[in-house]
Amino acid sequence: MEEGSSRPRTLTMKDLEPLMNSDRTQAYGRIVKTLEDLGPAKLLATEQIRIRDAADTLIFASSADHDVMAAADDVRALADHLVDSGRWTEERAATLVDDLGACGPLAPVA
Repeated sequence: MEEGSSRPRTLTMKDLEPLMNSDRTQAYGRIVKTLEDLGPAKLLATEQIRIRDAADTLIFASSADHDVMAAADDVRALADHLVDSGRWTEERAATLVDDLGACGPLAPVA
């Protein structure tokens, strides 16, 4: 999350990153762990599915096509909702969005 902002950073395409690498798989693992640790207590079943589907879309993507951008936008909107409703902290939501971007062909823009 940008300093002084209550919203996660914007995501854009990475330049010439390999299709799959350890950074992407580690980020995917962090999302899975978040869903395991917080999912049942802090997320509705439909919200968990949205996050998992987005992570699956990004981890297997080779470029930031329409589906990738839509998945990232959906999770960013969900993260905003979770913060606005008081269910998640801004830091937790930003971490989720950052991890999602890191598991796909996207990179946060400062």
